[in-house]
Amino acid sequence: MQVLLILLALVLVIYSISLVITSNFNMGNLLVWILTAIVTVYAIWQKPIHTWLYETGSGRFVFWILAVISAVYAALLVFVAVSGYTNTATGKEKAVVVLGAGLHRDQPSLLLRYRLDKALDYAQDHPDVLVITAGGQGRDEWVPEGQAMRDYLIAAGLEPERVLAECKSTSTEENFLFAKELLLEHSIKEEDPIVYVTNAFHCYRAGKYAQMAGFTSTHALPAGIPLRSVLPCYLREVLAVVYYWVFRSSRSGFLHPLVGLLSLNKKFFYQ
Repeated sequence: MQVLLILLALVLVIYSISLVITSNFNMGNLLVWILTAIVTVYAIWQKPIHTWLYETGSGRFVFWILAVISAVYAALLVFVAVSGYTNTATGKEKAVVVLGAGLHRDQPSLLLRYRLDKALDYAQDHPDVLVITAGGQGRDEWVPEGQAMRDYLIAAGLEPERVLAECKSTSTEENFLFAKELLLEHSIKEEDPIVYVTNAFHCYRAGKYAQMAGFTSTHALPAGIPLRSVLPCYLREVLAVVYYWVFRSSRSGFLHPLVGLLSLNKKFFYQ
């Protein structure tokens, strides 16, 4: 058992070092580092930790606190993983809204290409739908995300008149708010069915923000995720879901001033 723990700790340490080298600080990375530290400490000092946890009153108290937190976190991870597939597209939508996910200079990131390719398949199968690419320009990006996303889809074969770029938004909430303005200009109303495209782990919150923007008939088109991004993205999304349940809007709450610092819009995940 201890050998397996040491191997797991070694893998996590290597992965954590890769995050330090290739990515800036963000909440997803921080959670991976915390998990790495916990597993490493436990692997090295397993016996004394066991003795304290099971043979002392304070240790047993801490054990049950940790057990409850771990169980709740695990349940939320399952919820995040499953919820993205519970409200999928019907094929009757009038528009597709593709949510931004970061650029590498002026090119869509790997994570974003997963979304764009998923939207492309849907748009090609449904030639009457209008496509909105939504995303403003980040600090390290050369062009607005919406524009780069539009260029990607057009280069992949979609007709330019079918793809509209929304280039002002800075959050998922604003993605939908500003996309709604473009849709209304093209006679697609709030009650008309639309489908939004994002990675599966993000579908639940995206759907809630779509409702907040006034859409009443929305469905999700869940895209995949690069393997290297699974752990930080899913660990972070659990906290993001809880944060949403407490504060509802990303514009409120104590973390709002740190959105830029704690975002996952970083080179490692998106290049």
